[in-house]
Amino acid sequence: MTILVTGATGRVGRHVVEQLVQRGADVRVLTRDPTKAAFPASVEVVQGDLLDITALRIAMTGIRTLFLLNAVTGDEFTQAIITLNVAREAGVDRVVYLSVFEADRAVNVPHFAVKFGAERMLQAMDFNATILRPSYFIDNEVMIKDVILQHGVYPMPIGAKGVAMVDARDIAEVAAIELIRRDAAPGKMPIETINLVGPDTLTGVDLAAIWTDVLGRLVTYGGDDPSGFEANMASFMPKWMAYEMRLMAERYVSDGMIPAEGDRERLTTLLGRPLHTYREVATVLASA
Repeated sequence: MTILVTGATGRVGRHVVEQLVQRGADVRVLTRDPTKAAFPASVEVVQGDLLDITALRIAMTGIRTLFLLNAVTGDEFTQAIITLNVAREAGVDRVVYLSVFEADRAVNVPHFAVKFGAERMLQAMDFNATILRPSYFIDNEVMIKDVILQHGVYPMPIGAKGVAMVDARDIAEVAAIELIRRDAAPGKMPIETINLVGPDTLTGVDLAAIWTDVLGRLVTYGGDDPSGFEANMASFMPKWMAYEMRLMAERYVSDGMIPAEGDRERLTTLLGRPLHTYREVATVLASA
């Protein structure tokens, strides 16, 4: 059957669509701007967003499997809960949900707490679901690359415990595998949670050292104080969101994002290949 993908024009969603098409799946996307949906002709496009009830109902007609990705916004929780309610109403009971690593622990970080709330709804309402919990996206480094390249400083407060940053391509491929597995299953499957992590757990100092190697000149770690990071983020995003990024960074410093035993092995087995590395992405960003 057709699989519905939300967030299909973003860093993860576009790769999910590509992976599904490569695997021969019928794909429908929901997007507020179809002009950004440069997908193959086989992909059906529905215009709308996650608060557009009419568009949601149209998008969910005749499907049973949903990839739910909703961006960090002020109404993210409302979007998630509305979407899951409309899905339930439409008989869509197979869901792959993009949550966040340790969503249940970082309760003071808004988008972590929101995603844990959606996880609870999936469980309490007995959806047939895979919950994907990615760590910080390597791809998000595009937001700080100018500081690195122009000032020789790695500005994000990562701390000394380490974060196993994950590539969006790995996230998307796991999502596609799970979507097809859920969609093809003859009956109900138990809820599963998969931690999505990268191959290396890197500290702030480690990340500066990688950039030093990639650029051939010294890059230093900016330290654990989040004030400068928040100010930099606030220069190109809403101040509430910059503050949220600060809260997230503070959790990196205090707790890190450290994979559980077996997380990496599970992913490499599922993908049948090695995970993409931070150094790969840094090299591409530097060359661009």
